Amino acid sequence: MGLILKPFSWLITLFCHLFNNNYGMALILFAIVVKIILFPFSLKGKRSMVKMSAVQSKAQRIQKQYANNRQKQQEEIQKLYAKENVNPMGGCLWSFLPLLLLIPLYSIIRQPLSYMMDLATESVNAIAAVLGYDLASNAGYGQLQLAALITPDKLAAVKSGMATQAAALYAGQSDVITAVAAQVENVFSINFNFLGLDLALQPTWQIWTDWSHLGVNLLPVLSAALSVLMSVVTQKTNKMSNPNAGEQKSGTFMLYVFSPLMSLWIGYIMPAGLCIYWIVNSLLSMLQEVLAGRLLKKDYEAAAEQARKQALLDKEEEKRRRAALAAERARRAEEKKQKGKKKDKEKDREPGVDRSASRVGIRAYARGRAYDPDRFGGVTPYRDPDHPVDEEAIEQIRAQRDEKRAEAQLEADITAQVAAEMADLAGRSADEVEAALGKLEEDRERAALDEADALAAELTQELQEPEDPEAREKQGE
Repeated sequence: MGLILKPFSWLITLFCHLFNNNYGMALILFAIVVKIILFPFSLKGKRSMVKMSAVQSKAQRIQKQYANNRQKQQEEIQKLYAKENVNPMGGCLWSFLPLLLLIPLYSIIRQPLSYMMDLATESVNAIAAVLGYDLASNAGYGQLQLAALITPDKLAAVKSGMATQAAALYAGQSDVITAVAAQVENVFSINFNFLGLDLALQPTWQIWTDWSHLGVNLLPVLSAALSVLMSVVTQKTNKMSNPNAGEQKSGTFMLYVFSPLMSLWIGYIMPAGLCIYWIVNSLLSMLQEVLAGRLLKKDYEAAAEQARKQALLDKEEEKRRRAALAAERARRAEEKKQKGKKKDKEKDREPGVDRSASRVGIRAYARGRAYDPDRFGGVTPYRDPDHPVDEEAIEQIRAQRDEKRAEAQLEADITAQVAAEMADLAGRSADEVEAALGKLEEDRERAALDEADALAAELTQELQEPEDPEAREKQGE
């Protein structure tokens, strides 16, 4: 852990020395540097989100097409992501980095003597003995409070007394005493005062004590307010990448509820220094969103154009799909009707034939066929002859099940067929798609008018024809 925290602690210590050991300025500079380092990765994540929004409609089409085959659905979606070079998690991973940085920063803020001054535990105990501070009284932030006691006027006394106290605490351990004496020069005074606030303090309910306590309590509120403002800016930039996408409830909750509450919670349970960092991070994040919006302007415009084109294609595809489904359902209904008529004719030809006499279980005419247990779905279970089976109900259930499967398969087939028909339009620009669909709509209206005219002419001719056959023959002569 110390190896991971070393670069962070070195950077904060450097900034602290640059500004006369001012702790607040060191944290602000640290936040700026971290934001600058992470900005390219954040930009990459936003670009990935733009790409993801562009392929979202294609993924939804695949989900409809393979609604009954989850495995095939996942395979096709993965192929789509690989083809478009899109990572579904690419836009989310980079947004969590600022939160992950809080972990090492929290350790550095909590233990400034260990990380910023590079002091061993024995040296920290020696300083506590010099200042008469009980580290055990504040296990969480004991080092932070101890560092706040090392003021410039006490620094010389602390350095001179460290070796003496180490000799008393670790009598007979010459190597420990030598190590403490070698670390004396690492000790320096940190100025925790920033805009009249003591950044080593934690918020308490005693806000009436002085301005520092009141200000420290106001910092979490300011942090939560900035978090809400940052959520608004983020939501607007996300709409730029996908203008047709509606706000999801889960995303809205994360942006407008969870994030501000987390900022408020962090501000109240941790020292004010960490809250300062979080406030600066929120301000820089808003600036980052504005800069990213300008840098990704072309990407956003392309995404908006793609969204407009996709909306046109989706509308046309749904129209074609419904028309094809209606036509196929009508065809199947007519075919079923014709089959019914054919069966009725067969029944009329064979009056008095009882077909149920040759039934075995629920299989009609099974006695007259070669026995195959798997031919009709397995062996028919034994039924007590004293309790006859309601075969009509069973056949009705089977028919309903088969009808549902056929309907689902029909929708999947029609969806795939229409998607293949629309593939030609998918490669065109939004304006070309709009023009092509407009011409197609005109052709449809013209065809509908022609069909209506033909039907009207046919009805007119039927009305003009005489009902009497003899008169019709005379008219024909």
